[in-house]
Amino acid sequence: MGLPESIFIPEDQYLATERVAVEKHEYYQGQVYAMSGTSLAHNIIFKNLFIDIGSKLKGKKCQPFGSDLRIHIPENSLYTYPDISIICGTPSTTDETFDTVTNPSVIIEILSPSTRNYDKGGKFTLYRDIKSLKEYILIDSEAIHVEKFVRNFDDSWHFTEYKSVDESFLIETIQETLHLINIYEDVGISEK
Repeated sequence: MGLPESIFIPEDQYLATERVAVEKHEYYQGQVYAMSGTSLAHNIIFKNLFIDIGSKLKGKKCQPFGSDLRIHIPENSLYTYPDISIICGTPSTTDETFDTVTNPSVIIEILSPSTRNYDKGGKFTLYRDIKSLKEYILIDSEAIHVEKFVRNFDDSWHFTEYKSVDESFLIETIQETLHLINIYEDVGISEK
């Protein structure tokens, strides 16, 4: 017996269903994937990041959005919900419903055991098709570890990592510094 054949779902059908769904789903090349839940550590890190970034960007042209804002990449068909996206300027929406955007400047994903490999590999490959994307930041929820990728002028990516609560890093796109001690506050992770 082989695997059951997958059914191709058109984008418009995915969007119509997703807009009334209780749970979130990603869409890629006609396939729909349920998104997994998150841990307490993931949620604390999200809270710490969102409050820090939001307060720093209040009244500025770049604004942070949480995982309820859907991102679409027309070049490869992906619809997804990054943990945090930062949009500089006016959000470019896909239609008059105004719930899906195409122009994030920074995407931040908080890694969990179920998403780690996808966020670091296949998803980053898909995200690189976003012309407006300047930085991709991965925050580990199980260890003190931040990975930052910055797009160079030639479309290559520069990688830097941070592994100590004493470190900080600059989100170059918004010219704001984040401190790991603040990101991991109340998470209960100790350095190795």
